Amino acid sequence: MQVLGEVHQCDGYPVNWPDRPAEWLSRASEVGAWVAELDGVLVGHVSLSRNGEQDRAPGLWSERNGTDKALAAVVSRLFVAPSARGHGIGALLIGRAVEEAQRRGLHPVLDVVASDAAAAALYERLGWELLATVEQRWGPSQRVTLRCYAAAVVTG
Repeated sequence: MQVLGEVHQCDGYPVNWPDRPAEWLSRASEVGAWVAELDGVLVGHVSLSRNGEQDRAPGLWSERNGTDKALAAVVSRLFVAPSARGHGIGALLIGRAVEEAQRRGLHPVLDVVASDAAAAALYERLGWELLATVEQRWGPSQRVTLRCYAAAVVTG
């Protein structure tokens, strides 16, 4: 939880700090979760799950491709310690989640808060397709703008 705390302090991710961070991380990993180490120290995390009711990208991807949104897998809870950035760890974690989704016959998608420009730049650099930018209500009084992405289709 220390790395997640550092990321929250540095970047404001997650936007709303969870009451139980370990539970927040494990809830999003029903398909799988992976961590990264650098020199024996935990420095990153990513998870992969089926789509939940708050996830917007699965529905957008499904509508665009005429497929069932159950064929999407949501990449989430991606973070890298501020001190470990610049080593390609985020890209490696995303790659691992994408590989697992594709192995299961699922298409990777994700939602990211639009204000997280660094994350959006990473996804776009990795070839993810912007499906839409949408507004979403989180709780009774919080509105957020989300950028919804789908991984590039890999053939072969």
